[in-house]
This record gives sequence, C-alpha cells and structure tokens, in this order.
Amino acid sequence: MKTLAFLAAMTAAVATLPAHAEERRIAVSGTGTALSAPDMATITLGVTNQDKQASDAMQATSNAVAQILARLDELGLEPRDVQTRDLSLSPVWSNGRTPGNEQREITGFVASNRVFVRVRDLDSLGQIMDAVIQDGANDFGGLSFSIQDPKPLQAEARADAVADARAKAEQLAKAAGLTLGEVVSIDEHGGGVRPVAQMREMAMMSDAGSVPVAGGEVSVAVNISMVFEIAE
Repeated sequence: MKTLAFLAAMTAAVATLPAHAEERRIAVSGTGTALSAPDMATITLGVTNQDKQASDAMQATSNAVAQILARLDELGLEPRDVQTRDLSLSPVWSNGRTPGNEQREITGFVASNRVFVRVRDLDSLGQIMDAVIQDGANDFGGLSFSIQDPKPLQAEARADAVADARAKAEQLAKAAGLTLGEVVSIDEHGGGVRPVAQMREMAMMSDAGSVPVAGGEVSVAVNISMVFEIAE
C-alpha cells in the first residue's frame, strides 16, 4: 500500500510541473551559388590499338603514348598534371564457332593506355587537344572544367546559403506570428563545383588549327541546414 501511495504522489507531482513539449524551434535549409569562369580543365585521353599479336598491339600503343607524353612536356605541362589512369591488354574473341570446333578462338588483342591530364592554361587547351590527336590519341574519356582554388567561391556561396536560410526562417516566423531567436546549429552538406553550360561561352582557340572548345562558367554550390530558436 505504501508503494502505491508513493507512486500516486510522484505522478501528481509530475503533473503539476510546467509542460515542456518539444522545444520551440524553426529548422530550415539554404542554398548558395557562386559563378565564375573556369581556370582549369581536365582531359582523359588515351590510345587503343588492335593487332593479331599482343606484343605488337601493346608496342604500337606504348609508342603513341610516349610521343603524346613528350608532346605534353614540350607544351609546358608539369609532371604532376599528367598521370596514367589505365593500362590494359585484352583478347579479341571470334564471334562464332568454326565447323568441328565448339570453342571460341582468340583472333587478336587490344591494348589501351589512358592518361589523365590537367590543363592550367586554358588558352592552350585547343592546341593541346589538337596536338595529342595528331600524335595518336584516339580515345577521349571526357573533358571537364573546374576552378584551381574554389575556396573564395565557396565562401561566397556559403554566405549566400546562410542568408537564404535566415530569410526563410524569418518568413516562416512572421507568417506564424512568432519572433525569430538565436541560431542553435548550422550544418553544411552536399554542394560542389559544377559546369553551367547555358552561361556565357569562352572561346579557347589558339590558332586556326586548334580544336574549338567553349569553357562557359562553373558554379560552386553550398547547401546548409540551420535551426533557430523561437524568442519568448
């Protein structure tokens, strides 16, 4: 009986305490974006050759890549900006079965060598692409533009993201008849550097023989989440 009486008294005491439901807060997200012309490009290029002999296929590929690497050096690219990304040698199999032979046969070999290249002088980009094609590059895995030092743009985008989130929080508080309080937390997530194809074009043709390339603009985006208190 004493135990039951004690529990009843504790329940009554808790019931008389001030009701603290969930803390009065507003959670919002914000996005900021900064735009800039790119100042660096990355190219993935390669050489692929096929021959009946594996050694011949690999030798032809190696010779072309060696010439390309030498040309890149002549054009002023630094060793840190040139890196072999993939080197492969694969058999080529016959498509069908020969009479009296149920096994597929190897008819040749394909050798490939791919190189990742960073170009920091965009004025020479078209000339570089034209040169490596002439030297035997016959496999391009893509071209992308970026910023060498994205920190200033990230700072600009981050400030815009905070302003965006605060504006949303103030709008919500006003619509609900509340007063926005102090910031409780800020979390950054996602974002990054992206090309903006529809923006202005930047021609990069060093001479009439160069490959025409348009750099456009790149955007640096920052996404944040903010939580605000509701002022009493």
